[in-house]
Amino acid sequence: MVSEGDTAPTFTATVGTSDHEPFDLDEQVGDGPVVLAFFPGAFTPPCTNEMIAFQERAAAFDDAGATLFGISADSPFSLGAFREEHGIEFNLVSDMGGDAIRAYGLEMDIADLGLHGIANRAVFVVDDDGAVVYSWVADDPTNEPDYEAVLDAVESA
Repeated sequence: MVSEGDTAPTFTATVGTSDHEPFDLDEQVGDGPVVLAFFPGAFTPPCTNEMIAFQERAAAFDDAGATLFGISADSPFSLGAFREEHGIEFNLVSDMGGDAIRAYGLEMDIADLGLHGIANRAVFVVDDDGAVVYSWVADDPTNEPDYEAVLDAVESA
């Protein structure tokens, strides 16, 4: 599990837009704090609530110089539809292969729903040096993060 003070594991994935652009965390680090918000699955009620809550605070994150990314094991197509349906303007990243999910120690299964290798809900803030300055992992994936604590971490990074 990744903790505060660790170097953030870097990874590549695909941005969930109609263009399916490549995503590389290395290219994001160094231009202000990066917020990585891992979530179990698009279109589920807790995940929808979380991504909408981040969208409602997107201007505050932007004002603090942060770049926000939502990350899940969903396909780029699903994430693109999810963004469009809910008016999410920040990028959602598809980690279908689970590389980032495993690197951050977040892999979990919800066997009752037939979900395997998905991300537990977690938020990490990475500073310009690539260090994790904030780490929160849900005890229960239906729990949402403390959004003000995440914003405070960004403002302190």
